[in-house]
This record gives sequence, C-alpha cells and structure tokens, in this order.
Amino acid sequence: MRAAVITAPGKVEVTTVEDPTPGRREVVVRVAACGLCGTDLHILRGEFAPTLPVVPGHEFAGEVAALGADVTELAVGDRVAVDPSLYCHECHYCRLGRSNLCERWAAIGVTVAGGAAEYAVAPVANCVRLPEHVRTEDAALIEPLSCAVRGYDVLRTQLGSHVLIYGSGTMGLMMLQLAKRTGAASVDVVDVNPERLITARTLGVSRTAASPDELDEPRGWDLVVDATGNVAAIQDGLTRVGKGGTFLQFGVADYDARAVIEPYRIYNQEITITGSMAVLHSFERAADLFAQGVLDPEVFISDRLSLDRYPEALDRFAAGSGRKIQVRP
Repeated sequence: MRAAVITAPGKVEVTTVEDPTPGRREVVVRVAACGLCGTDLHILRGEFAPTLPVVPGHEFAGEVAALGADVTELAVGDRVAVDPSLYCHECHYCRLGRSNLCERWAAIGVTVAGGAAEYAVAPVANCVRLPEHVRTEDAALIEPLSCAVRGYDVLRTQLGSHVLIYGSGTMGLMMLQLAKRTGAASVDVVDVNPERLITARTLGVSRTAASPDELDEPRGWDLVVDATGNVAAIQDGLTRVGKGGTFLQFGVADYDARAVIEPYRIYNQEITITGSMAVLHSFERAADLFAQGVLDPEVFISDRLSLDRYPEALDRFAAGSGRKIQVRP
C-alpha cells in the first residue's frame, strides 16, 4: 500500500510499504481522510515519536476492511472514526483513570503506524461507528474535537465566563465553538494572521484582534486559552488572566519553550494555570457532538489533498496556510 513515512528528522516521503494485518482484537481501516496536526510537525522534527521511521496520521476515519479473529463488534464495511490513544491500562496513572498520562503512553500515528496511508490498523475498542448522515472523510475531525472536549473537561467552566483564545487555527476555532456551547458570556480571539480571524468572525466570535491590547477588558478574562504553542502568545496570555481566572495551555509548545510566571500574583489573585493532554474519555462524546453538528466541516476543512502530496500538505500546515488540512488516499 501507499503511505507517507517520516524517515528521519526533517525528511518525509510517500512510498510503498507492507499491507497491514490485524491482531486478534484489531481491525484494518481503509482510510478515507487523515488530518494534519501540530503534533505531526513535532514528529517531523524528531520529537514525540520514540523511533523513526513512522507513518504519521492520528486524525483519521475510514471503512473497516478486515477484522481480527476475535472482533465481533464491527463488520467489514462499517464506517468508523478512530481514537488513536494507546494505553497500557496497568500503570499508576491508568489505574487512577488518567490514561492520557500513561507511563507507557503510545498513539496510532505517533508511536505506531497511522492514518497517512491507504490502510491503518486500530484496536476495535478505539473505533466509533459513524451514523448515516456523517460523511466518512469529515469524521477525521472528531479526533481534534475530542482533544478540545478534554480541554473543557479540565476547565470546569462556569456559565457567563469571559474567554480569550490565542490562535484561530483549527484548535482555537474548536475551543471557540465549545466555549459558546458551554455558556460563555463572550469569546474573544486574537491571532496575528488576519485571514484566520475571518473564519473566527464567520463562526460568531465576540471580538477579534491582532493583540489583546486592542480589546477593552480592564479586569482581564476569566479564562485564557493558548491554542498556538507560541512562546510569545503564552507569555502574553499569562498576563491577561483576571482575578480568580484560569490559563489553559492547550497548544503544543516546543520542548524547549520557556515562559515566566509571577508566583505572588498567582497566589494573591488565586489564578489557576493548567494544561490539557490529548484525549481522555472524550472521543465518544466528541463523536456525538460532531453528529449533532457542533462543527461545520466545510468551514473547518480548508484543503483536501491527495496522499501523494503529503510533504506539500506538511509545508502548507507549517506555513500557517488554511485551517484543517487533510490528505486522502
């Protein structure tokens, strides 16, 4: 089969690899679409993935093409979205119900071959069957949505909160949609890319700007979300949290990124700083929200390229072009 392979840091090629075969409790999925994510750029730089080469792609959906010997829950031809998370279920954090912090954490498309290919293998337990009205290729958006749902699980937001989001890429826009769904009084979005802010306005944001300095919020925001991973944005965002507010680190920063905090202010104003890591008991809920129309795929998906153009897709994503970029075998 054809697959994109990150062979070494900075090197990716589309080539022919062996067809996958399922284990006893696994299925082979014929990939309909695979989304690109900031994590893929980290893998390309030699981070995250423990070893290279690897077939990337942890955001994908498709049709079941083959079943393992002990699979009874699905049938060939079923359309599914795939949760890429792979946990040991045995370590300290798994036993606490915090599997996304698993000491042996792994993921399809990160530590094992993923969906940037014609076919991919997944545990049957990681597959969610799609309802009739959901297009298979659109369902690749469920995985990033499940990460956003996890982010809001961490936040435990109150009704009527005032929210500031840094970044209007896919994840920032998803956080915008969920903020509106969870009863925010206002949602402001800042981004240095004016083209991306156009989409935020299309989705019904309260205000947009290139910098929070352009927005009048003298008491700060109840909730500040960084969806960029950019150090400058993170550093600025930490100063924008109002008294009793929360800062969520949601964007994936570089390993060596550093930001300065003000311990006295955190103490004196009871500010919470927290993070959200991947997916935790949120994939099925994200699938339900997606089926109910929380996201419009035509708004979120800006580029649909063939699998053979995967290197180009990575370049586009790295340049900040468009919104969600997908490749399709």
